[in-house]
Amino acid sequence: MSDLVRIPFRDTEVLAVDVAGKPHVVLRPAIEGLGLDYSAQYRKLQRKSWGTVALVPTVGADGKAREMAAVDVRTFLMLLATIDEQRVADAARPLLVAYQAEVADVIEAYWTQGGAINPRATEDQLDTLTRTARAQMEIIQLAKGVIDPTYLDAQARTVLARAMGTEAQIEPGDIPVDVTSYLTEKGVTGRLIGKHSGNFGKRLKALYEAEHGETPQKVGRFVNGTFKQVNGYFGRDLPLFERVYAIMRADLEGRSERSNVSPLFGGAS
Repeated sequence: MSDLVRIPFRDTEVLAVDVAGKPHVVLRPAIEGLGLDYSAQYRKLQRKSWGTVALVPTVGADGKAREMAAVDVRTFLMLLATIDEQRVADAARPLLVAYQAEVADVIEAYWTQGGAINPRATEDQLDTLTRTARAQMEIIQLAKGVIDPTYLDAQARTVLARAMGTEAQIEPGDIPVDVTSYLTEKGVTGRLIGKHSGNFGKRLKALYEAEHGETPQKVGRFVNGTFKQVNGYFGRDLPLFERVYAIMRADLEGRSERSNVSPLFGGAS
């Protein structure tokens, strides 16, 4: 019998259970919280080769035992990636986007580092969390004057929030955005991201320069596991991302129609 764990997330919570030492997301409340039909999403999941569903006996807050469908974090993220953000209610869209971009990190931090803050966290876990946050803040201080201050401020707020088990208070326009994470949220596959991200980045830079009369500032970010100096974009630049995405999608769909090949580059169905 597994106890429900409530992980704070974006003014809501993710219900999770421990299955063989690994976190699993309780499916129904997460799906219904997005205003989606649980039965339809559950049937879709059962048709997917990557879908792994466990029926877990749990004890709810009312003390009653019941069986709930739960999925591992990878399966949950794969399912979310099949949901087009334009097909959910306006009120639920920010939560879906946040789920797609952040929820895996939140669950991992909660389960492994005592972040968020896990009531099962040991003193050693809390000490590790504190030391990690202190080291990250020191790096941020060293980067002042070298990296865009808005980016550093967002990173500092994120580090502080993670250490305190709260949500980072960052203005939407100041949230760092990169091409890979943007395309991932759009449901583009990793293979296609690798193929098209370079062209996407060139078009994005050209639009930015046309819009602002200057080149984007360089910032240090991890790209495919390597720390690089890249063009820095933020939430306020998302309209430019959307314009490039629309242009490239239309271009690739036109090519696909002429060659009778599936476009692939586009939003999730």
